Amino acid sequence: RPEFDNQALVLGEKGFTDKEIAAIFAVSEQTLNTWKKKFPQFLSSLKKGKDVADQKVVQSLYQRALGYSHPEIHITTHLGAVTKTNIIKHYAPDTTACIFWLKNRQPDQWREKQEHEHLVKITFRETYDDNGDGK
Repeated sequence: RPEFDNQALVLGEKGFTDKEIAAIFAVSEQTLNTWKKKFPQFLSSLKKGKDVADQKVVQSLYQRALGYSHPEIHITTHLGAVTKTNIIKHYAPDTTACIFWLKNRQPDQWREKQEHEHLVKITFRETYDDNGDGK
């Protein structure tokens, strides 16, 4: 159905997996895969939605790696009085996020396993026994 295209887009944007999307449409994952092959617009909508979700994750990882700040309202109570205070919450850069980002974006420079090429030249020399026979 044509309305499934928009639903696929929205579900992809929300980060649902193919298995979860199939369950929402009340079909098997195999049927969902058949729809992707039979209906190019459905596949395109699903991919677009998943790309949006992936970009949100990329941006979040990037912010986490660099550190970030955001406004927040801090709520406290004292003697029954509620106080709301506007604050800026700060998050320091996360080393693990930095490493993950760099290993994936610049694997030649940041992977843990370094590959080295060694060239070795081996020369064989024939030796002779007391009778002059080669060994």
